[in-house]
Amino acid sequence: MRRSIRISVRLTEEEHRLLKEKMARIGVTNQEAFLRKMALDGLVIRLDLPELKQMISLLRYTSNNINQIAKRLNESGRAYDTDLAEILEKQKQLWGLANKILMKLSTIQ
Repeated sequence: MRRSIRISVRLTEEEHRLLKEKMARIGVTNQEAFLRKMALDGLVIRLDLPELKQMISLLRYTSNNINQIAKRLNESGRAYDTDLAEILEKQKQLWGLANKILMKLSTIQ
């Protein structure tokens, strides 16, 4: 996308320091992109949720198990109670993580 309109903004030393501080706090290095995002949307949120990474890992693990069970069912027509119990346990963990994530998101203002 080509941007042809240029807008200039003057800041005091203190305002510039605060701008750089906010950018560093959320891990942004592109000042132009940051200012554009703030001007258009008025808000920049950077989420650091380790629970989300853990949840994605559990989802992959559970999906893999479900695929293995489906393959076994197609081949032999049998599923094991331990497989199903493990999937149910992982589902409980997933719901717990989802609840933690939602609680953290609800505190964002």
